[in-house]
Amino acid sequence: MTETTTGSTTGPATGSTSGTAEETADETAYGATVDHYVRFWNAGTPAEQRGLATATFADDVGYYAPVGVLSGAPALIGFHDEFTEHMGTVVFRARREPEIHHGRARLLWALDAAGKEPFATGTDVLVFDGDGRISTVTTFLDQAPEGFDPNAHH
Repeated sequence: MTETTTGSTTGPATGSTSGTAEETADETAYGATVDHYVRFWNAGTPAEQRGLATATFADDVGYYAPVGVLSGAPALIGFHDEFTEHMGTVVFRARREPEIHHGRARLLWALDAAGKEPFATGTDVLVFDGDGRISTVTTFLDQAPEGFDPNAHH
């Protein structure tokens, strides 16, 4: 996967219309974590991916997706590696700025792979812990890959 970032998460795209300075600071920190999340899926080396996993995910992060439920950053790294081994070069990118409020973010994403742009699209709902790292990811497929069988992954 190739590195791609989402850009700034300040301003109207964060979903904040008003709030305390603390809420604004939290949203800025969460925006940085979302940027790390995108970079994690596009990490070029195992060392880069491990470093991003440590900065991005709570130790017991839960990942809930149509392909299954995973627990912990090592499981996410394994999923990434298995997916890219099967698919080859894949780019995970934000389709627009994430919306962030009340310790949660909604990230609309696309996967570009092997000349298919997009190969798939989806929405991830991210929940942040007290340290600003992601504790839960819930993934929805908005456009599943061609031939995807959601019943094959239980």
